[in-house]
Amino acid sequence: MSFPKNDRNFRSESGKTFHVESVVDDPPFSDAIAAAMLIEWGQTPSALKEIGRITRTNQRTVRNWVDGRNGPSGENLVALMRCSDEVLTTVLALCGRHDLVPASSIMSLRPALVRAVNAIDRCQGRG
Repeated sequence: MSFPKNDRNFRSESGKTFHVESVVDDPPFSDAIAAAMLIEWGQTPSALKEIGRITRTNQRTVRNWVDGRNGPSGENLVALMRCSDEVLTTVLALCGRHDLVPASSIMSLRPALVRAVNAIDRCQGRG
């Protein structure tokens, strides 16, 4: 039994390519996410384990992300963005949504402000 010649084509036979408009100065996705992860967590074994717990992936996969060999899938990227302001900011920058970066920074200040208000209340005897 032989496979038909008109089965699926995985490559274009006409030689046509599709060009995606992008900014030439942007780093590749995997490199940009790797840099953000290194800033947020570092490259220690415990950091790799933490990232693995966040994304529910094995350490070899995480190592490939941190080394920039591969980038995380969409589901894993969302999990990383949920836990890391640096990854969120990087994704917004890669999307060209620089206008949203300040808003994400302001939202990350809320937990610190709540802790500060609670500390003030404890000092004044209210807590």
